[in-house]
Amino acid sequence: MTLRHFQIFVTVCDAMNMTAAANTLFMSQPAVSQAISELEAHYDVRLFERLSRKLYLTHAGEKLLGYARHIIRMNRDAEGEMRALSKNGSIRIGASVTIGACVLPKLIRSFKGEIPSVTVEVTEGNTAQIEQLIICDKLDLGLVEGEVTLPDIISKPFSEDTLVLICGKNHPFSRRVFIEPQELEGENFILREEGSGTRKTFEDAMSENALTWTSTWTCSNADTIKMAVAEGLGVSVISERAVCREIESGILHSVKINGLFLKRRFKLVYHKNKYLTEAMKCFIRFCFSWEN
Repeated sequence: MTLRHFQIFVTVCDAMNMTAAANTLFMSQPAVSQAISELEAHYDVRLFERLSRKLYLTHAGEKLLGYARHIIRMNRDAEGEMRALSKNGSIRIGASVTIGACVLPKLIRSFKGEIPSVTVEVTEGNTAQIEQLIICDKLDLGLVEGEVTLPDIISKPFSEDTLVLICGKNHPFSRRVFIEPQELEGENFILREEGSGTRKTFEDAMSENALTWTSTWTCSNADTIKMAVAEGLGVSVISERAVCREIESGILHSVKINGLFLKRRFKLVYHKNKYLTEAMKCFIRFCFSWEN
């Protein structure tokens, strides 16, 4: 039996007339009669007595009427609840480290200011980790700075980012505005881990310019990188957004590299087969219209 059978049954009960019920439902009278006959055949009971061209509910009909009204009401409640969840539900967002630290807090604050009813859950990791969580349906959307490698993931750029070379205030580079790319080959680099978008951008730029480098420290935390560089333990390449305060205060110094451009795009990613709720669609639109 379908929900439609119960809706027809309840309408007939309310009107106690097949023709009137058919008019209410915009159906033909034979189609209404057929639906009632199918209900009676399915339950093997008579739901109506037909006496002198009038309908009378049987005891079985009265019993079924209570269930039918309950079923219809539960369906209406479920539909309303699901639509509310679709529009005002939760979004599981994954963010790579730079975006999680420098972009996402302000982005979500602005988004919640417009749609406060949506709950946002955030998981942070590198680009490769976010990809895997999306593939396993443990995240709905991702905001990453690295290149997406899995074919089932859709990637859409939404913002630009610039990487800068940083050193401590006592490093020889700190007294210079520009350096030549070849001077990087003698430095100890403090770098992000494999799978990080920041590291991939750095490695690609070095390879394109046929430059070698030495990594003496690998970590997944931008704050650790900044502290190690400030202590003179090496230099690093990091998002300009992540070191604005330290550069302004003089703790770190940024140096331009002649002919070496370290730019990348932040990307919004999700599985190609992901069902996007209204809340997710709103967040996606917000990302592409947000000015930071």
